[in-house]
Amino acid sequence: MRLILALLLALSLAPATLRAQDSAISDVIQGQISAFQADDFDTAFEYASPTIKRLFGTPERFGQMVQSGYPMVYRPAEVRMLEQRDLGSAKVQRVMIRDAQGRFHFLDYQMISTDMGWQINGVQILAEPEVGA
Repeated sequence: MRLILALLLALSLAPATLRAQDSAISDVIQGQISAFQADDFDTAFEYASPTIKRLFGTPERFGQMVQSGYPMVYRPAEVRMLEQRDLGSAKVQRVMIRDAQGRFHFLDYQMISTDMGWQINGVQILAEPEVGA
């Protein structure tokens, strides 16, 4: 009987733990986007993983890359978190962004857990789905 109660308790707590993790990841992504919107590249850079920080070296270079390569992230009109996938040591958060011109973009944020909490380890812009006739 105790085993059954313990199992039921574990199952009931699991969704809350997963929601908290999902929330922590979306909070990091939203925090970085908010920093970009405020032109606060120092804060935006803090959300990046150590690998990304080594790759770009300075918050200024990182900000320039985002402005030119990810303008929809730099100045979004709307941001919506979609599904999240588990890749073992990493998670992937799909994000839908509507840009200032009203176009929708889908991006996959690769998230890794570090001593600083969840950090962004890369962002992939997904190809637009082809519409058939």
